[in-house]
Amino acid sequence: MTPVWIAIALLLIPALWLLVAPMRGARTLRDQLETFEANDTTAEQNVAIFQRRLASLEAARDRGDIDDARYQEDRLELERSLLEDTVDETRRPLKSASAGRLMVPLVMVAVVGASTFWYQQYGAEGDLTLYAIQQEVRQHPEGSLSMFTERMEAEAERQPNNPNVWSALFPIYRDTGQPEKAEEALERLLAIEGRIPPLLAQMAQLQFFMAERQLTPEVQALVDETLELDPRQPTVLGLLGIHAFDSGDYETAIDRWRRAVANIENPETTASLRDGIRVAQERMGVVPENADAAAAQSQGIRVNVSLDAELEGSVSDDATVFITARDMDGELPPLAVIRAQVSELPMTVVLDDAAAMSADAQISQVREARLMVRVSPSGQATPQPGDLFGDLESVTVGPITDDEAAEVVINRVFE
Repeated sequence: MTPVWIAIALLLIPALWLLVAPMRGARTLRDQLETFEANDTTAEQNVAIFQRRLASLEAARDRGDIDDARYQEDRLELERSLLEDTVDETRRPLKSASAGRLMVPLVMVAVVGASTFWYQQYGAEGDLTLYAIQQEVRQHPEGSLSMFTERMEAEAERQPNNPNVWSALFPIYRDTGQPEKAEEALERLLAIEGRIPPLLAQMAQLQFFMAERQLTPEVQALVDETLELDPRQPTVLGLLGIHAFDSGDYETAIDRWRRAVANIENPETTASLRDGIRVAQERMGVVPENADAAAAQSQGIRVNVSLDAELEGSVSDDATVFITARDMDGELPPLAVIRAQVSELPMTVVLDDAAAMSADAQISQVREARLMVRVSPSGQATPQPGDLFGDLESVTVGPITDDEAAEVVINRVFE
């Protein structure tokens, strides 16, 4: 946390300087005010103006332009105006240039103290600690999930009201077969974050599987509460689909899973639900709705890979072979990657969506692809000097058949 406090200190320095800056020019400002007041002739000017206006008024009376009553009325107005112009001329004595200096350090201490207190109450110190733990475990030579769990449990004792602690512990407990601890972590999250639909859905799902996929009264209550707040909550809809499928109500299962798919962004979860829909449709004796999607997944490239005779013997049999398909513009991640060994060459492989690295970049999304085959003695994914390679441009992507295959020969050395 030392870098954080250093950053806070660096931010406070300008604020403290702004508090001190006015005191630096206090003496000069006082001298200027004192000189101004000593040479101020405003009162004399106001009196001279009054005398000129009074003389003009008396001349008008002598000429008979106004009578005595009007003269007295206008004179009274002039005197009142003079009084108003001069009443504020009495100034309080100027204070010393050093007046108030003792307040500056008190305000500075207050600013520092208030800033520190506010950060401790509302800042991200706890989250930064969690991040530091994650990085420390990741970089530790003996770092492991158990080490991370142990550290996070210690932080849960120190930061019991930090939702990010329990958000990190819940999936660990759930995925490592500790449902009771996972349930406790969710309860802590619900107490901190409130009974929001995503957390209620996670609790319903956890208790559903803890009850061996039965809709117990407790699970049903959680399901009802979640759907009342969010009728489209995908986790609960997926749960209801599983229960309907187990009960043989395939039509209801398909309906629940379809609604869940419409509200899920995770491609892996979506694919799993679509597989469930396909199985349910097969058991109903109807053609699966994703049959066309399965056909689309058969789009790809069959590739024959071989090593040039002149390079045989220049690399060991256990060296890694990367067979990769990329889009023609090189803007997407690799569309398909297959890993093999030199000892398997020559070989024939199929590059399709099953070999994709990401659901956002698949070979079925393009019409043409560039093939790149690289032999890496070090096994590293990044090209290194001395690696062998071969490539083929503008290969058509289409239905995979046994009749056609692209030929890629490894015949060059990467420098």
